[in-house]
This record gives sequence, structure tokens and C-alpha cells, in this order.
Amino acid sequence: MNGVTSYVLRELAGATLYVTLVLAGVVWLSQSLRFVDLIINRGLSFLTFLHLTLLLVPAFISLLLPIAVFCAVVYTYHRLTIDSELVALRAIGLSQIDLAKPALILAAAATVLCYAITLYLMPMGFREFKDRQFTIRGDYSHVLLQEGAFNTLGRGLTVYIRSRQPDGQLFGILVHDNREMSAPVTMMAERGALVRTQAGPRLVLFNGTRHEYDPGARKLGRLYFDEHSVDLTRFVEAQGPRWREPRERYLHELFGPPQSEDDKLQLTELRAEGHWRLVSPLFPLVFASIALAGLLGGEFSRRGRVPRMFVTAIVAIAFQGLALALANVIVKLPPLTPLLYVNIALWLAAAGYLLFRQPRPRRHPAASGTEPEAV
Repeated sequence: MNGVTSYVLRELAGATLYVTLVLAGVVWLSQSLRFVDLIINRGLSFLTFLHLTLLLVPAFISLLLPIAVFCAVVYTYHRLTIDSELVALRAIGLSQIDLAKPALILAAAATVLCYAITLYLMPMGFREFKDRQFTIRGDYSHVLLQEGAFNTLGRGLTVYIRSRQPDGQLFGILVHDNREMSAPVTMMAERGALVRTQAGPRLVLFNGTRHEYDPGARKLGRLYFDEHSVDLTRFVEAQGPRWREPRERYLHELFGPPQSEDDKLQLTELRAEGHWRLVSPLFPLVFASIALAGLLGGEFSRRGRVPRMFVTAIVAIAFQGLALALANVIVKLPPLTPLLYVNIALWLAAAGYLLFRQPRPRRHPAASGTEPEAV
């Protein structure tokens, strides 16, 4: 790798890293807002919340990296044009392929990274995220009741506990059951515990009192008890086998034979996800080729190519939109799946043709006078 290629490649890599980090940060913050209720309503720690959201980062990177490569190529080569560096590079005899080589190397590296993400890191992250989310939503013993707070477990049932011991014992418990508006019940107990039974989770109270208001007699009844239980089944999501979504599966699982009835029903979605995993990592190459065709192809201008930059951006958006449309179409029409690969090939061929074609020489008006006829 010569010095010119290394210099341009460093510029491209720096711009790509910067754009990727900025876009990933924005997307991560916007997506994190969806899971704030896990902290507010479920009482999760910030570290657990951070771990959950970071598991989604590989998916963000696979989507943002092609865009970052495109932005880096457009910005870097436009700056080289404005600073007349491309003029100097052409003057020393560098060909079109020599000028495009740094961007193609970057795009190839981004493609390899995208394959590693989509084929391994992304399904691994989604699988871990869904498993943790499923456990958190169903594990009542850790997140259903928080100490020192009034926990609303659904419409009409509120529970307060003063303290929780490491072994799971609860102290200073107050339960207000207003599910039957005509007969609200309030229970207070010295201690209690959350237990799992075959019939579902129960809040077992010890050494307490049960207060129930009788609106007919207009009296408040009081009952002392040694042990009493409150059914929490309706407030906890049922645990059981969970069907893994296409995004959670590795490539061999997407193309493998269906393992359940749900797999058979969602077979077209599984296959479509598998083909998308094979096609989408090639987007950096396509985006880089489109940017190079727009910035290096055609006639050279020292004043920059701002209009071409806008046209190039529109073309890139059109490619992305067409690819996403095809990804949705093949779910309903699987025979059209080859169009995903044809789409990539056509865009690469068109960009390569525009990049490496030789511009036609301009015709200058003939000099004054005509050639003398031969005598």
C-alpha cells in the first residue's frame, strides 16, 4: 500500500468512525427510551438497563455502517477536490482505480465487519436481549415488588413493603385490594414472602389483619390471621417455551428445516431473514461505489461537485429504499428472492461503469479558415 492510498484511507477511516459513533449514539438514545419503563415500573438497576440496550448495538451498527461509509467517501473526496489534492494526484499519474482504491478497501473491510455482525453478533445480541427481557417480565421475585414504594400490580391492587431481606423475606407489608369496587379490602402483615406454586405466584402474609368495609351495614370488619395468601397469577406473565424470532436465529437455523409448527407457519419470514443476512452486508460496497461514481466519475472540476453530491445522495437513498422494498416483498412472494441479489449486482455494475468509463473529449470549434485543398 503506497503513501497516497494510506493517507486517503486514514482520512476515510476517521470520518467513518466519527459518523458511525454519532449515528449509533443518536439511535441508541432514541431506542433506549422504549425501555425506560423497565426501570420505572419494574425497578431494574441502571446497569441492567444499560446491559439490555447495549445488546442491541450490533443491530444498529449493521444498519448504520453502510451509511457512514457513504458519508465518509462523499466528504473525503469532496474535500480532496476542494483542496486541489485530486488535481495533484492526477498530475502525478494516478489512474481512476488508484484514486478509488482507498474507498474500495474501506468498503471491503466494512463488508467483512457487517458479515461478522449479521451472521454472529446480531443474533447473539438479540437472543440474549429477548431471553433477559422475557426473564425480567416473568421473574416476579426480583422486580414485581420494590421496597419502600407503593407497587401497583394492576388495576385495583397496590402493595407496599417496608424492607426486603437477602433471603427474600418481606417486612412491613400493606396490601390494598380494590378490584371489587363494592368491597375494598386492606391487609397489613408483619412479614411475608413471594412464593411460586403450581397454581401460580402467591404473596403469603404472616401475622396480620384484614380490614373489609361492608357498604350495606356501613361497618368496617376486622379479621386477624396467622397466614393469608394473595393470588398474583394475573399480574405475572406466564413462563413457558418461547418461539425465537427470525432476528434471534443464526444462519443455519434460518435455512434449516422447521423445528416446530410455528416455524412452519413463519417459514417464509425465516427464509427472507436469511437472504437479507447474506445481502445486507454488501451495502457498504454499493454505497461506496455510488459515492465514487458521483465524485470521481465524469468530467473533473476544480470547484467541487456539490450538485453531484446531492444527486449521489438521492441515488443512494433510492437504492436503500428499493432494497428494503424487495426485502418486504419476498416475504409474501418467495419466488422473487433472486431479485435481492440481482439488485446488488446491477447497482454495482452501473456504479462501476460510471466510475471507470472514459469521458468523451470535448469538441472545440475549428480554427478560422479551412484546410487548403491538395493541389
